[in-house]
Amino acid sequence: MNLTEPEVVTQKPPTPLPPAEPAAAPAVKTHRKRWLTIVLIGSAAVLCVLAYQWWRARNTTLVTYATVPAEKGEVLRSITATGTVNPVLNIIVGAYVSGVIQDMYCDFNTRVTKGQLCAKIDPRPYQTIVDQNRANVGTAKAQLLKDQASLAYAELTYTRQQSLFHDGVTSQDALDNAKSMRDELRAQVALDQASITQRQAELENAEVNLAYTDIRSPVNGMVIQRNITIGQTVAASFQTPTLFLIATDLTKMQVDTNVSESDLAFLKEGCAASFTVESFPNRVFHGTVVQARQAPQSIQNVITYDIVVGVQNSDLALKPGMTATVRIITGDRLNVLRVPNQAIRFVPSGVKRTRSQEEEARQQRTVWLLRDGAPHRIALRLGLEGDSYTEILDEDLHENDAIILSEQSNKRKTSSTALPPRL
Repeated sequence: MNLTEPEVVTQKPPTPLPPAEPAAAPAVKTHRKRWLTIVLIGSAAVLCVLAYQWWRARNTTLVTYATVPAEKGEVLRSITATGTVNPVLNIIVGAYVSGVIQDMYCDFNTRVTKGQLCAKIDPRPYQTIVDQNRANVGTAKAQLLKDQASLAYAELTYTRQQSLFHDGVTSQDALDNAKSMRDELRAQVALDQASITQRQAELENAEVNLAYTDIRSPVNGMVIQRNITIGQTVAASFQTPTLFLIATDLTKMQVDTNVSESDLAFLKEGCAASFTVESFPNRVFHGTVVQARQAPQSIQNVITYDIVVGVQNSDLALKPGMTATVRIITGDRLNVLRVPNQAIRFVPSGVKRTRSQEEEARQQRTVWLLRDGAPHRIALRLGLEGDSYTEILDEDLHENDAIILSEQSNKRKTSSTALPPRL
């Protein structure tokens, strides 16, 4: 049996059909997708903005301003210094001659009158010199009398010789000798008179020195210093020693104070002054500048000038040597529109200026007003710049306007925000 091979039937692959064309999306579906995308993006943006606003609201910085109203009042400019209370006139009583203090009649706080004896130097050495010079004057006067008698005899002799010479009895030599003797005695008499004058001057000098052994007060006043004791030797050879210091009138005192040259421009005689002393801290003494001395003093390379303030001391409360804290009024304005000096120096923290703007601001001198919750800058013309306030001359600023003195920034959980400064 013959096995026949199986018949292989070859089939052709089926012809692929052409791909079917996709169906076009409906126009409505495409429009929905586009709006959905826009909504999602917009929602995300809104959420971001809301998140940022929420974070900013929780971390915002609230700026608060401290203000004062512009008002009318007094503007004072003053100088403060320290000084010493002294009598108007101090008299130094010294010794003209040297010697030992024999007696003393004045002490501290002794009221003395002019010519009153305060102390006495041992007068015996000077009394001896006076007696000696008085004797010299007596000797010179006696010598003058003797020479005057000799001169009278010489005058008589010369007259007799002239008569004899005319009669031819005496010689020319005898006449000349008599004339020479007369002239010599005339010169001697003149010399004796000069000697008497000299001796008299020496006597007067000795008497003056003797009188200087009495130490007397030259003025009426009070002894505020005594530098001697009984038995002390006073040497007046090179420098006159100070024995007593006498204040003429303690009811009129003065304060000597030093003022820096930078404060001298507005200071003049007649300026009102006030001061306190440590003994009376709650009492204010009032005086007037009576002298601005043109004598510079250098203290630690700082030039100062001595200013004298006169004050009445009728109750004798002020004592010499007290330390005074002085305030001198160099400028005063009453009932003028004023602002605190702090307001002129204030600049809001949010304001940034260039160098030219800074220079312009220094020249114009501005203040900041609080209007509608925000600061506004106003340039002003200033008058007297005082210690605490400054006078305002400009009409742009009115009374009761809120002037900013300072600002304070605080982080608070609030939704309010500060308004930025307006230039």
